[in-house]
Amino acid sequence: MTLALAPHVTSTRTADGTVLLDTRTGRYWQMNATATLVLDHLLAGGTCRTAAAALRARHPSAGHHAEPDARALLDSRSPPGW
Repeated sequence: MTLALAPHVTSTRTADGTVLLDTRTGRYWQMNATATLVLDHLLAGGTCRTAAAALRARHPSAGHHAEPDARALLDSRSPPGW
């Protein structure tokens, strides 16, 4: 499954991660660097498993938490439309 942002959701990089803006509602979501890494990986066609591997490569202490955390981000589907 390839993830894509809906046309009404814009993405802007920040020093600490990413901000997603729903241009229809004006609501926004701040994502830290870890969530940004997972989102980028999923948007590029990766899976939760491969995103978790990327997290573990960057942060070896993530250990067995990496895949459940990646899955939780994907399952949250917040904001709507991605």
